[in-house]
Amino acid sequence: MIVAGTPAPDFTLPRDGGGTVTLSAFRPGKVVLYFYPKDDTPGCTLESQDFTARAAAFAAAGTTVIGVSKDSVKAHDKFCKKHGLSVILASDEAGQTCEDYGVWLEKSMYGRTYMGIERTTVLIDGTGRVARVWNKVSVAGHADEVLAAAQALQG
Repeated sequence: MIVAGTPAPDFTLPRDGGGTVTLSAFRPGKVVLYFYPKDDTPGCTLESQDFTARAAAFAAAGTTVIGVSKDSVKAHDKFCKKHGLSVILASDEAGQTCEDYGVWLEKSMYGRTYMGIERTTVLIDGTGRVARVWNKVSVAGHADEVLAAAQALQG
């Protein structure tokens, strides 16, 4: 697991709409990375819609929001179009970024264990260091909490 105070692992990933997104390119701005399990599932849709609804407020706080899952760019494009999403969605199909951030974990549902992304949000400051980590995120009210933290974070 990634912890506050450590350097955020840099990455370059393909993104929705084509092209790539590189974490370090946003410095000295702040970045919110939200890792989510799967496009177009109820919790992930609500979380992405909540971050999209607050996009202007995050921008005003000097913060870029990036969603990361193992879904393909094609799936991200479909997800964005279907739900009117405006946040950046990065595709980590190989799973390296999920591994680097410690969010690819063994999970359990209905007595069955499997590997998957644990819903996690990471706030990165303008120097590229992890400012705060939310593990095992509960979606309701989460985007507001992250926005407040981003607004309170200097630089």
